[in-house]
Amino acid sequence: MDRRTLLKSSFGVGAAVALPSFAQSAAASYPNRTVKVIVAFGPGGSTDLTARAVNSKLSQIFSQSFIVDNKPGGGSNIGAEMAARSVPDGYTLFLGTISNAVNMSLYKDLRYDFLKDFSPISMLSTAPAVLVVHPSVTAKTVKELIALAKSKPGVLNYASSGSGTTPHLAGEMLKQRTGIDMVHVAYKGAAPALQDQIAGVTQVGFVTALSAIPSIQAGHLRALGVAASKRLTLLPDLPTLAEAGLPDFEITSWNGLFAPAGTDPAIIQKLNAACVEISKMADVQKTFSDQAAMSISTTPEQFRAHIVREIKVWGDVIRSVGVQQI
Repeated sequence: MDRRTLLKSSFGVGAAVALPSFAQSAAASYPNRTVKVIVAFGPGGSTDLTARAVNSKLSQIFSQSFIVDNKPGGGSNIGAEMAARSVPDGYTLFLGTISNAVNMSLYKDLRYDFLKDFSPISMLSTAPAVLVVHPSVTAKTVKELIALAKSKPGVLNYASSGSGTTPHLAGEMLKQRTGIDMVHVAYKGAAPALQDQIAGVTQVGFVTALSAIPSIQAGHLRALGVAASKRLTLLPDLPTLAEAGLPDFEITSWNGLFAPAGTDPAIIQKLNAACVEISKMADVQKTFSDQAAMSISTTPEQFRAHIVREIKVWGDVIRSVGVQQI
């Protein structure tokens, strides 16, 4: 006997039909206490800054506190697993990123399923990667870089913040799409990778626009293209990779808000409406723009479709390279 039939037999039909009205009442009064947003990275990073900027506005809209709970470690898997196992009542949310989509294929024994264990609410921001080279590289365009790499297979090397990270996989995608041969050099983090590229130890790399812009403007790195659908406001003369001859080549880091699977759809919709409103706020747009990112919003359905595509794209690259973490 299922739960609904049991309630009918034990307490009468009235008890059974009272359940939806109770759920509606809970959603209507949501939130009536503090909401925790788990961030799977430490304080001060771009994901943490996104969460704090959005939380501040959510607190204003709902007149309740939205607080950040930093749970770093495990390539963002520790915080993600905690969020996935949380009570689906809307009072524990998760600030998910592209890392969670990548991790679906990267980790052999992942203890959560990013599609099954979470309900997407809205994407919040995107930040594109920029393809850069050291000034010693003679190539001034993407086409010239491809030609140079083909003329000297295995001579150029590209830096990444670690095996299996987005910069690593972006480099592998570039190799696959163009048929070039470059050597991957993995670092323990984005900072040392960028430092060695500026020093000329490595020649090529995909870096976040925010970290690259000062070095580009100072002439320490040469930007060849931005891996986005449109040009950056901060680098208006830099072509997109599609404009530079690489169609459908977009590498964007993104952040978005999630709830544990099973959360009341009415609560999801209330939070989504708030995210849409927040994305249009001028001060939020400026906060993200200053980070070389874009403030955006999506429907839950659009966000889920984006995640499905991301899991497939990065999964294909990971399987072709043979990179997998335990």
